[in-house]
Amino acid sequence: MDLGIAGRTALVFGGSKGMGRACALHLARAGVQVCIAARTEATLAQAAAELGAATSAPVRWVVADITTQAGRDAALAACPDPDILVNNADGRPPGDFRDWSPADWHAALDAMMIGPIEMIRRTVDPMIARRFGRIVNIVARSVKSPQAELGLSNGARSGLVGFVSGLSRQTVRHNVTINNLLPGAFATDAQRHHVRKMAEQSGQPFASIWQEREAATPAARFGEPDEIGALCAFVASQYAGYMTGQSLLVDGGSYPGTF
Repeated sequence: MDLGIAGRTALVFGGSKGMGRACALHLARAGVQVCIAARTEATLAQAAAELGAATSAPVRWVVADITTQAGRDAALAACPDPDILVNNADGRPPGDFRDWSPADWHAALDAMMIGPIEMIRRTVDPMIARRFGRIVNIVARSVKSPQAELGLSNGARSGLVGFVSGLSRQTVRHNVTINNLLPGAFATDAQRHHVRKMAEQSGQPFASIWQEREAATPAARFGEPDEIGALCAFVASQYAGYMTGQSLLVDGGSYPGTF
């Protein structure tokens, strides 16, 4: 399917691994000029080379931390005025809110709310001027189905979704959409870190928790990053211009509600 975005430019945070990398892959396959951003040079360089080889298109990369102004500056210096912005940042380890300090909360907000909002602030007006823009936030199912041990993510990510809900209704008339993807349990490094932390806290074996979480999903499996990547590319396409302010749950059927 021709998504109608060939020749556009995209800045993808967290693009060296997991779901961010899958988004970069599918955007590049659609003919988009992709720049991936993350914090680690070695994984970025390797990912860019592998993505370029897989798509026969050069993929640029930049060391950039979305939680800092310097990181956001570096990302936009490498990819000025992107047509497509993918905001994606790691969550925080599970724990008990009684153990979290204000510094823990501020770090979570910087990664999962303030950083993405700052990137939106700095890119949305040029998108409006060009009358094309697609902003896709990779969030988490925790904003729809919160987990007690993920309080930092529940709070910070819900703040981002609430902000987007208002702004997205103002930008859509200019063909600029803002939407959120809410992945559930996916087979990524982030999921492995999460389960490893749960194993440390509970004393249960890693493999046991991993299998339990997989079996608990109605789909009887974890999601694959490629599934988020393909959805991201469609949401960024010319055909998704009438969809904005939406939070698309991709969780293998885990959420039990009708709405």
